Amino acid sequence: MEIKQKIETLREELRRHNYNYYIIDNPTISDYEFDMKLKALQALEEKYPEFFDANSPSQRVGGAITKNFNTIVHDFRMYSLDNSYSKEDLLDWETRIKKLVDGDIQYTCELKYDGASMNLTYENGKLIRAVTRGDGVQGDEVTANVKTINTVPLQLKGDYPERFDIRGEIILPIEGFLKMNEERIANDEEPYRNPRNTASGSLKLQDSAEVAKRPLQCLLYSIKGNNLNISTQFEGLEKAREWGFKVPKEAKLVSSIDEVLEFVTYWDNERHNLPYEIDGIVIKVNSLFQQEELGFTAKAPRWAMAYKFKAEQVSTRLNEITYQVGRTGAITPVANLEPVQLAGTTVKRASLHNADQIEKLDIREGDTVFVEKGGEIIPKIIAVDLSNRPKNAEPTIYISTCPECETELVRYEGEAKHYCPNYNGCPPQVIGRIQHYISRKAMDIEGLGGETVALLVNGGLINDYSDLYELTVEQVLPLERMAQKSAENLINGIEVSKKISFERVLFALGIRYVGETVAKKLAKHYKSIDNLMVASILDLVSVDEIGERIAESVVDFFSSPENLKIIERLKSFGLQLEISAEKLANQTNKLTGNTFVVSGVFESVSRTELKKLIEDNGGKVSSSISSKTSYLVVGDKMGPSKRTKAESLNVPLISESDFLNMLK
Repeated sequence: MEIKQKIETLREELRRHNYNYYIIDNPTISDYEFDMKLKALQALEEKYPEFFDANSPSQRVGGAITKNFNTIVHDFRMYSLDNSYSKEDLLDWETRIKKLVDGDIQYTCELKYDGASMNLTYENGKLIRAVTRGDGVQGDEVTANVKTINTVPLQLKGDYPERFDIRGEIILPIEGFLKMNEERIANDEEPYRNPRNTASGSLKLQDSAEVAKRPLQCLLYSIKGNNLNISTQFEGLEKAREWGFKVPKEAKLVSSIDEVLEFVTYWDNERHNLPYEIDGIVIKVNSLFQQEELGFTAKAPRWAMAYKFKAEQVSTRLNEITYQVGRTGAITPVANLEPVQLAGTTVKRASLHNADQIEKLDIREGDTVFVEKGGEIIPKIIAVDLSNRPKNAEPTIYISTCPECETELVRYEGEAKHYCPNYNGCPPQVIGRIQHYISRKAMDIEGLGGETVALLVNGGLINDYSDLYELTVEQVLPLERMAQKSAENLINGIEVSKKISFERVLFALGIRYVGETVAKKLAKHYKSIDNLMVASILDLVSVDEIGERIAESVVDFFSSPENLKIIERLKSFGLQLEISAEKLANQTNKLTGNTFVVSGVFESVSRTELKKLIEDNGGKVSSSISSKTSYLVVGDKMGPSKRTKAESLNVPLISESDFLNMLK
């Protein structure tokens, strides 16, 4: 027992010193003394393995090897943020949210750290897993690597919830980044391009001991969970700091958009004095109750906004305009540029969007152009330096035939882009559709990537996504960089995809304008591919939020004999082309035709569960009251303006129990 006590005492001492050094920047012992204590702990743990603890300070040195990073579904989805670039954008946002919530609104302003998003899960005060943002729904588990980061506490202190998630950004401070590059240059190695990409890449290194050598930090900004006993965003930041997380103290609580803009202006000037990079400010409605009232769009929370600092601009030469063909046949003109440094990366290409944009800018090969990298990942050309235009520069004539298959291009009414109509014979379209089909948000076929799809198509092994299900290990083994194990994983991944739910299969089919959200709505309404295939345009537009353009696209897709043949083959291979009986058992049409607004705090079910019950029973959930609202479901703490508006429009107010009785 004496040995165990000695080990525990050393661990607690090291945790305290680690907190003093990395979190509050107030070390109380020398680096040498810390190292001696760590070595003493390591020696004891090695001699007495029965006292092993996965969250011991000794585990920070790394050593675990991760060959394949497991895909983990987030308990709480990680949404992206909407962007704003001006005071007008912020005022428009404020106007929208004030229509949806009652009372005064305060805002928490935080720095927008430029790194890699991370979700940490803690149980009983211990870190149990770390998962990258991924696509927001699921990400890669990188726990072994994240444990090496000193600003990630392995054991919390104070009064923390039993289980919760906390989100943050893994960043590489500028000083550490420059030091890493000095070492690389001294060793005749290529220097890293920028701190953000280096931080992100570090998380996917297979050897955690290598990650431990990099001076990464984790800055925390958001807590998610149930029964957290936290009422505001600002309080959440303070609590996280108390529990041992590194939460920068620059965050500020304000009461108006003018104060938000003061914060933005200050940090636009001061950001270069920070030890790490930021690319903007994040503004959040402070009250978590108001956040819940505001909810989410399909992609982002309504209660938060990212204000992006003015984008960097550089000028460079446009060498050549080339054209790419997408999976829908859309043609995208691409500017091939003289390589130039922009926002920490080398830019060689920029999108020119469409023929109208080229004509508007009067852009020509040989021009000097101004390139900007703003909220978008892909840089864009914003202007031409006409004073530097070569005298022999010829006006750009947009192509008339497909650069891949030479089919004559078409331009549909109301469309900005040109299209190649050779749906089944144009290689990039064929490859692009299959790449979309296997993508993470669609069928998520493990072991199969975009490059392999191109090899399979070009090698004549597949012509459409239904052909995937007839592939064998022997067929794929001869492919480039394909070993026995990876070939088996690929075929197994294809087999496992047969269990993917109907709504994701529908999205995977690649019907134009049918994204994730639309696919969910169509799957829910029609229940099976057979019902959807015979739906008319008139029938489709009667479905909530399905417009004429989507309806026409769906009808066009299923009127193609080639597509019907593919669907029949997918059926024969056993894919999920209808909602499962288990899921259907929990759905009814009891609330069909009714629109509900949900407001307040509820007792027997959470607001999220209540909204799901509405949708599962055929109803529609709306965020604001209008003449089309059927019922306002009233919970505790509902604001007076919602009640007043509902009464003025004669919208019935019902309680939580009234609503639940409707389902009986």
